[in-house]
Amino acid sequence: MVVAGTATEVGKTWAAAELARRLRAAGTAVAARKPVQSYAPGGGPTDAELLAAATGEDPARVCPPARWYEVALAPPMAAAELGRPGFALADLLGELAWAPGTGVGLVEGVGGPASPLADDASTADLAAALSPDAVLLVAPSGLGAVNAVRLSAAALPRPVVVLLNRFDPADPTHRANAAWLADRDGLTVVTSAARALGALGAC
Repeated sequence: MVVAGTATEVGKTWAAAELARRLRAAGTAVAARKPVQSYAPGGGPTDAELLAAATGEDPARVCPPARWYEVALAPPMAAAELGRPGFALADLLGELAWAPGTGVGLVEGVGGPASPLADDASTADLAAALSPDAVLLVAPSGLGAVNAVRLSAAALPRPVVVLLNRFDPADPTHRANAAWLADRDGLTVVTSAARALGALGAC
């Protein structure tokens, strides 16, 4: 499964980690991969570290150490800023491997679907290259959600399950966005990690 977001800071890593924890609790051998990550030093655990804590893996298995870029820019931009060699999608795909016996593999992208992931590719390109069984698209629940989800879902391989993060059932905007995306766009829309897991399992 690929975990993508409509933008940065929408909860992709939280969603991927929560899926991993629930899968492990159900007895499924789950692994997570973050092919490349960039981050602000001292800003708390990296995405790879959070995913590793959820899956029980070493962070270096989740994301190869050579693909950790300690600048808060898109990864290829961060590599250039740090004076490190550029890299292509083929490099990331060649480094992506699963341990024997993995039942479910989660791959988290960066930023939004069009965000630069490598010198020649975006998160959408990564998803297309992987041909996943399903894509979880994490989006904010409030104003702008419909536009963000429509643009993002159109760039990703199907099937797509949309997780409206931080959903408040008492908020009329949140409810209207969920209904519009489901009724008008025909998307599978969920509002919790538990429901996301069920919807992904049905894909």
